[in-house]
Amino acid sequence: MRDDSTPWATGLTVAAFVAAVIATAVVVLSIGLSRVHPLLAVGLNLVAVGGLAPTVWGWRKVPVWRWFVLGSAVGVAGAWIALLALAATGANAQ
Repeated sequence: MRDDSTPWATGLTVAAFVAAVIATAVVVLSIGLSRVHPLLAVGLNLVAVGGLAPTVWGWRKVPVWRWFVLGSAVGVAGAWIALLALAATGANAQ
């Protein structure tokens, strides 16, 4: 007999941790790059996500890695929303 139950509590905890780490890393690196040139930050974000997306997308059906995929997607999306909010408030402050 097979146990096909999904460990939701553990999986969502892992996904939340991965999302927090990735969002923090993307925001910090993007802020540093935007001080050099804002287009450099945008370009590097697009190249990094575009390059990693096919590999990460393939992991979504692997039982353990699917939580990392969920966390990665949420982390990148959250970081981009935070960066847009920072850019909007920074543009209004000047």
